[in-house]
Amino acid sequence: MGCYGIGVSRIVAAAIEQGHDDKGIVWPQSIAPFSIAIAAIGYNKSELVKHFCDELEGELLKQGVEVLLDDRGERPGVMFADLELIGIPYRLTVGDRGIKNGELEWTNRQTGETSSIASITALDEIIHRLNQTTT
Repeated sequence: MGCYGIGVSRIVAAAIEQGHDDKGIVWPQSIAPFSIAIAAIGYNKSELVKHFCDELEGELLKQGVEVLLDDRGERPGVMFADLELIGIPYRLTVGDRGIKNGELEWTNRQTGETSSIASITALDEIIHRLNQTTT
């Protein structure tokens, strides 16, 4: 059967056509499959990273944030390339060194800009930043 008018598949195709770059899709936050991806560097090797990421993911889910935890144990470059290809609007990079230094890396997929988030206030800062982009 044919599709007349604007269907879901046409909306998705139009969003991809307008929002992509040479690295992959750049989803608008309103229709992205996830709002944020957590790139857990060394998840399988560091109990600190595992505990921090699992707890943060759980708290974000309780707040109603759609989050993807990349806990595959891949090298950072592989994880970043895959997450860019998927097009999730924001990436939070969490690693042993960052947690110990009290800083996590926040990356905006659309602009490529990175900034720091204090690990101790990460949950509140993420919620704040996500709310800023939807208003």
